[in-house]
Amino acid sequence: MKFTAFRIYKYSIPMEPFTIATGTMDYAQNIFIRAQTDIGLSGVGECSAFPMIVGETQSTCFEMAKDFAALWKNKDAAAIEDRLAELHLYTAGNYTIKSAFDMILYDLAAKFVNKPLYRFLGGEKRRIETDITIGINTPEAMAKSAVKFKEQGYKIIKVKLGKQPNLDVERIKQIRQAIGFDIVLRLDANQGWTFEEAVLILQALEKYNIEFCEQPMRTYNDELLPELCKLSPVAIMADESVYTHWDAERMIRNKAAKYINIKFAKSGGINEAIKINQIAEKNNMNCMQGGMLESRLALTANVHFAMAFKNICFFDLDTCLLGHLIDPVTGGCKYNGMQLELTDEPGIGADVDQGYLDGLENVVV
Repeated sequence: MKFTAFRIYKYSIPMEPFTIATGTMDYAQNIFIRAQTDIGLSGVGECSAFPMIVGETQSTCFEMAKDFAALWKNKDAAAIEDRLAELHLYTAGNYTIKSAFDMILYDLAAKFVNKPLYRFLGGEKRRIETDITIGINTPEAMAKSAVKFKEQGYKIIKVKLGKQPNLDVERIKQIRQAIGFDIVLRLDANQGWTFEEAVLILQALEKYNIEFCEQPMRTYNDELLPELCKLSPVAIMADESVYTHWDAERMIRNKAAKYINIKFAKSGGINEAIKINQIAEKNNMNCMQGGMLESRLALTANVHFAMAFKNICFFDLDTCLLGHLIDPVTGGCKYNGMQLELTDEPGIGADVDQGYLDGLENVVV
């Protein structure tokens, strides 16, 4: 099964502005790729660039995708490790666009044996219940959003913090006052606090029953995470501090976090995500499956992955609920309230409407 052609799209999706500590996004900067093979099977992949986090943009991903496609053309699509090794030798980093090509390989591999991806990965269907995220706003506005989500039936809310640290405790105070304590609250500071701020804020939040806090500080402060873990009454989850399994090993060795957030756009895709999860599981550390601003196509791949590995017990898979104004995906997973459900279509089981793609900038390699 050899690659014969790749069509690469600037897969922009308009959305309501979404603010985190590092900036605001008003559209999803995604790339969609459809790869053809000489046996008639096609594979799909998507990545979502989040420049404030990963340092890649839609434009950089588009350009690198052309090079990757040329590198893989006429080569064996079934040789997953070989193909990914070529990308890593070709360029360091660029994990976001690598994740789209990784997704193509796994989509094709599962389709070739006529299995849904979660079964190809050795998993079985299980309950996947996502949280819902509140972006940074005034304490009053965030409390209103929390009330709305509670009324809609969400049981787990993730709250973005870190942009104005002096207001963060007040944000959580007002949210808890508005919704009570029967809703699970998670925090994500997106590297927004200094060490001193993190200590003060997390200690002040002890009484609000917080499940965990993601990435409280900049990654260049990773050496301070072990001390923060000792001082914080709130469990710490590493996000931007873990891109690869080498990062996961370092965090575990240093006792720098209790949990790890796995995202394809950080790790380079499914292959590396498997390695991260294996290391975490070996060390009795649970993981969360998260994402950037993917459409339901890459979201579906995330759900397949989460289904396949029971060590992933937290799910932050609300990306398509965060203000996407268009859903051009055909097939794929569906939201049933807070739960995500898959079909048993081979591979990822999702694609993008060709009529929508026809209006996007694209190139064939």
